[in-house]
Amino acid sequence: MTVLEWVYAATFAMLGVGVLFALHRLVRGPSVLDRIVCLNAVSVLVVSAIAVGSALRGGAAYVGLMVTVALLGFVGTLTAARFAERRAHDRG
Repeated sequence: MTVLEWVYAATFAMLGVGVLFALHRLVRGPSVLDRIVCLNAVSVLVVSAIAVGSALRGGAAYVGLMVTVALLGFVGTLTAARFAERRAHDRG
């Protein structure tokens, strides 16, 4: 195993741990806004994992997938934040 393969393996491991921590906070989050931030963090980590996998394979075939996941994460975060804001405004 070359040094670069070790770096890719370590990067995937760290991204996996980050996703686990974010999912843990998503489940235990004390507020809706914490959960929204965690969903955004998970989408960023997924895009990062796709980018590392694309670099490992040496191609740019997954750029469209990365852009799609990033845009879905962004739009989902905006929608959830807007919903949380309206919900907080309606409560008083």
